Amino acid sequence: MDQQLLRAYLSTVYEFPTGSGPLRASMDGDVPNDPATLPDLLTRPFAVLTAYNPRSMLLPRKVNEGRHIVMRDLLILGCYRVEACVGYEEEPEGTWREPSWLVHNMDREEVLAAGRVFRQNTVVMCRNARPELIITDPTFDDVGKVVVGHWRVRA
Repeated sequence: MDQQLLRAYLSTVYEFPTGSGPLRASMDGDVPNDPATLPDLLTRPFAVLTAYNPRSMLLPRKVNEGRHIVMRDLLILGCYRVEACVGYEEEPEGTWREPSWLVHNMDREEVLAAGRVFRQNTVVMCRNARPELIITDPTFDDVGKVVVGHWRVRA
């Protein structure tokens, strides 16, 4: 995977829903001294999935929205708790925003399958308070590679 694309994925800011309001976090943080200092959500197992723009190919808004709803329905039928979240660039000139699903307690193999079925370059998983970026695009030489990040809570 191109290093610039990898850096963009790791620096993506995710806005997650919590009981106390939105939580903003990215995967480009430093190694935490104590994971217990992280917000509760970031210590639990979850995945971040999207059906938007397969293989980084920009699709019309209506097509993306339809794919996204189908993904949500399949996740719910699979008995997963699903909440809306969003990933975006924090750069001042950044215009990229991608609706995503926060999926609680999803099995790793199912996360990877969802990424492949919906033709995503990568998926995000959180296990043991550590985010993982997993490459699911079979056109990349490093398909299946896991890049482990560290949560960075944003203000």
